[in-house]
Amino acid sequence: MSAASPDNDLQEGAPSQRLLARALRPFTRVHPVEVATVSLMTLAAFLLLAAYYLLKTVREPLILLEGGAEVKLYARAAQALIMVGVVHVYGELARRFGRMKLLALVFLFFISNLVLFAILAETRLHFGLAFFLWVGVFSYTVVAQFWALAADIYTAEQGKRLFPIIGGGSSVGALAGSRLASWLVPLGPQALMEAAVVILLGCFGLIVWIQRHAAHRGPEQAAGVREEPISESGAFALLIRDKYLLLIAGMVVFLNWVNSSGEYLLDRVLLQAAAEASASGASAHAFIGAFKADYFTWFNLIGMLLQLFAVSRILRLVGVRKALLFLPVFALGAYGAAVAFPVLAVVRLVKIGENSLQYSLQDTTRHALFLVASRAEKFVGKTAVDTVAVRLGAVMSTVMVLLGTHLGWSTATFAAINVALATLWIVFVFAIAREHRRRSEGVDAPRSATGPSGYSTGVPSRKLSASMEARRV
Repeated sequence: MSAASPDNDLQEGAPSQRLLARALRPFTRVHPVEVATVSLMTLAAFLLLAAYYLLKTVREPLILLEGGAEVKLYARAAQALIMVGVVHVYGELARRFGRMKLLALVFLFFISNLVLFAILAETRLHFGLAFFLWVGVFSYTVVAQFWALAADIYTAEQGKRLFPIIGGGSSVGALAGSRLASWLVPLGPQALMEAAVVILLGCFGLIVWIQRHAAHRGPEQAAGVREEPISESGAFALLIRDKYLLLIAGMVVFLNWVNSSGEYLLDRVLLQAAAEASASGASAHAFIGAFKADYFTWFNLIGMLLQLFAVSRILRLVGVRKALLFLPVFALGAYGAAVAFPVLAVVRLVKIGENSLQYSLQDTTRHALFLVASRAEKFVGKTAVDTVAVRLGAVMSTVMVLLGTHLGWSTATFAAINVALATLWIVFVFAIAREHRRRSEGVDAPRSATGPSGYSTGVPSRKLSASMEARRV
């Protein structure tokens, strides 16, 4: 699709498409011919996050009541080891199957698992630890697949415009899922699991329609050629030899290390404040519960507003590379303030701001990095980064907390370490920006023209080198 002015592009498409495109203008610029696909992608994102928050609501009481906070802490570290195996298996599947079959295998595998857990919920068996580990693998793997599909069917220009509205579906879905979970909790864990199964089946149906429609527009399917496997090598072999993926993985490790350590800081000062409130005659349980409810509400609300009204404008004004700097620069200054004032009021503001930016601008921008990646990098590499690297950051935070509590570090010391980590995080952002710029200029990553539906058609870009274009033809 050629670039069009904001006025001219609304003259394209059917009247209903033009009407919906105008309705979406407060959030981002959508061409009328893109309306149908971006609406379905946004709805699929909404359903996926709504289902995840239902499962998250089931997960927390099961693991805490069966194992306690210590088991939950160790389970987060164990997830990293499990994900190494999961990513290896996924990489082997990608060597055998194309995009459509791979997505179907992943979604149907996790949906079938959830049906089994719903059956177990009717028994007296203890499965809280297993379910906690499973939800962690499910959330990172399935969400990575969804955004890999989005990066594969949209061009870089489209992604910068359309990813914010798709991410808005995720933000609203998270809020809706949390609300639905509060209504279903009295019915027991099985009711929440069954509701999640129905929602995920609806999400999978949308994804099947989207990917088939996108594939139908491509030259391979038009010529009747069988869909080729996604990757020629395994996940970790691809990751190790790919500089771009390694840099993104490093950034993700530091991002989640800082975030997880920040959550610990918040809980630490919150417990101190609760103890003071209890000494004054107040209920520590009620104090913590009220604080957490207010905290979740604020960062989810601010994150949703940023996603809907700010992210697309930031990406349009400064681009993907500079947008990556917003969160680490914020963390650098915010945790610097926490070093000087390590009190609940300050740490609360730090974490509300950090989580709001991460779940809106940072996540959308991170997904957009893969718009200039190959299909193997989008599906296999992104899955490795979004699973193993994310959990590795949490593991590093866990090790640091265990060491720090043993050595008696103060809250200000933990905050100062986060300042240092944010500085290293910024170094990775600059390195990623250089590689992203090189790929955006067409040196490494082929970009595609766009068909009448707004999907990538697979037609080589004029910026391709002759050898790359020859291989694709």
